Amino acid sequence: MKKATYIALLCAAMILTAGCTDEKAGASMSEKVSNALDCHKNALEYDEAGQMRLAELYYRRAYELLKDNPSQDWLVYGDAGYRYACMLYQRGDMEGVLTLVNNILDKAEGQKDFPTSNRTGLLSLMAQCQLHLAMPEAAKETFTKAYENELTVLGGEQQGNFNLAIMCSNIYYSFFEIGEYEEAGKWLGRYEREFLACEKLGIGDSALIEEHKGSLALYKARYLQATGRTGEAAATFAAIPRSRISIAENIFEATGYLMAAGRYDEAAYWYDQLDSTLLTTNGMKPTFDNIAACLSPRYSAYRKAGRSAEALALADSINTSIDSALVHQKKSDAAELAVIYQTNEKDLQLANQQFTISLQRLLAAGLVIILLLIAWLLWRSHIYNKVLSAKNRHLLAEIEKQEQKEQQAIEQLNAEPEEALTASQQLYRRLCTIMAEQQPYTNEALNRDTLAQLLGTNAKYVEQAIRECSDGETVGDFITRYRLEHVTRLLKATDNPISLIGELSGIPNRATLARLFRNAYGMTCREYRQTVKLKATE
Repeated sequence: MKKATYIALLCAAMILTAGCTDEKAGASMSEKVSNALDCHKNALEYDEAGQMRLAELYYRRAYELLKDNPSQDWLVYGDAGYRYACMLYQRGDMEGVLTLVNNILDKAEGQKDFPTSNRTGLLSLMAQCQLHLAMPEAAKETFTKAYENELTVLGGEQQGNFNLAIMCSNIYYSFFEIGEYEEAGKWLGRYEREFLACEKLGIGDSALIEEHKGSLALYKARYLQATGRTGEAAATFAAIPRSRISIAENIFEATGYLMAAGRYDEAAYWYDQLDSTLLTTNGMKPTFDNIAACLSPRYSAYRKAGRSAEALALADSINTSIDSALVHQKKSDAAELAVIYQTNEKDLQLANQQFTISLQRLLAAGLVIILLLIAWLLWRSHIYNKVLSAKNRHLLAEIEKQEQKEQQAIEQLNAEPEEALTASQQLYRRLCTIMAEQQPYTNEALNRDTLAQLLGTNAKYVEQAIRECSDGETVGDFITRYRLEHVTRLLKATDNPISLIGELSGIPNRATLARLFRNAYGMTCREYRQTVKLKATE
């Protein structure tokens, strides 16, 4: 611990000395990063308040401050660039979005510090732009890249991650909206599988589960209706409890299905519910988006349902809302433009002022914090490694005892005269000899039928012999045991990569090998190898 702390202090001193020798350059870099952080913080606050012009201005500034050297802060660079691209997308600047996204992804190529969530978001945003630009094939490929990028972090599909489920639902919706129903169906299936995995693993509270159950069922109803399976769509919609159509997003989906199915009276009812839902949650601001999303579709539902009087009344309300939206927009624009003007003025004043900053003091404070953190992390790492090493040694001893016990049982069985053995014991003894000498388990296709062919007998007899002579093991458990024992031998005797050892042992899938090995021995293949080497060294 002391040695590690001294090393950390020496490194800190070297950093401090280097900072002092190039104070001007360091100050410039530090100031740029600090300004980027401030801009990013302001952008998030304006974004939260719904002041989109100001949010876009500050996202752009944070991105541009770091774009020449994003390694100064990959986190802020990635998040600011992604959110700035989203703002351009909302303004309909698809070409601008594609240019920006390509620039960010090019610089982030191979950078482990670049946020994975931003990489996924940027690829998804690129795909959305490609859809708007009538490039569906390119969008399919880009969405797939975004999905695979997310899977690399999660370790595969159906791991119980709601973000992945939501991502699949968003991709489904994108293709559904443009009529690409075959592709939409594929992503709807993925959404369902990921959601069911979350539900099975108990991820998320009951309210979130109910919300997604409603979303999934409504997506299915709309999808079935759009693909001509109207009966299935009606049955699916009818089976949805009303409690699952309580949030605004699900009410939108319900009205979408009902309008497509020609059930206009019901659609009008749900549009009425939507008004009250939005008022309860975040209010109905007089904006053109709210008019387009809520009032106009509701007018269409009234008109198609033959409720002319209500449609006319709503049309008058829409006209009034448009006037209010214009006033609201003008006020909002004026307020944002005033703040933007004041901000630019302030920036000009700050640019003309001279500030003297004590860089050494700031660096010293930062280094003290870093040193304390390093010391704490080193101590925690030391304790963790010590505990892990002790645990793995104990596990290795248990593994070796179990292997000796199994070997002794086989040797005892081999020593018995054949006439003293039952038919199952004789068959099991032959089977163990074949497994030891021919190693058929190295073939991943090995199963009970293959074993029966090797023994020249019936598969049921093989299964019975294994069950009776190995404490109730199944054929699969029996084969897996031999494969894992082969893995341990190769881990001890070779320095081959773990993936190659898995292939040589009949388990070519790295994830499957990791799961089986940990379940059987309580540690990873890498930990097993390290423990064996440590024991041999000692």
